[in-house]
Amino acid sequence: MKPAFVFVPTRDLAALATFYGETLHLEEAWREADDTVAFALPDSELQLMVSTSPGEQGPMYQVDSVTVWMGEHSGLEVVVPLQEIPGGAVVGYADPAGNAFYIFDQAE
Repeated sequence: MKPAFVFVPTRDLAALATFYGETLHLEEAWREADDTVAFALPDSELQLMVSTSPGEQGPMYQVDSVTVWMGEHSGLEVVVPLQEIPGGAVVGYADPAGNAFYIFDQAE
């Protein structure tokens, strides 16, 4: 598992994109349609991903295969069902304290 993103959900993508880009001066790393903007975090490979996708704020970990990872961790509580994303899939879980975290894969 490699930490890749901190997922920040929003209902107002434009407002948060302006906040992180113009107020905090983070550099936009990429954008997906009208629902997701990622920002590079200084001195880090980790990115802040702001999205209108449903879910709770939390870290996103990249794995080679989401379905394999799910099979190896079948006892965990799924809070966001497995869904396709561009080039891969993502699933959301809750830790024992109820905090969200996400597992995703993507073709390189």
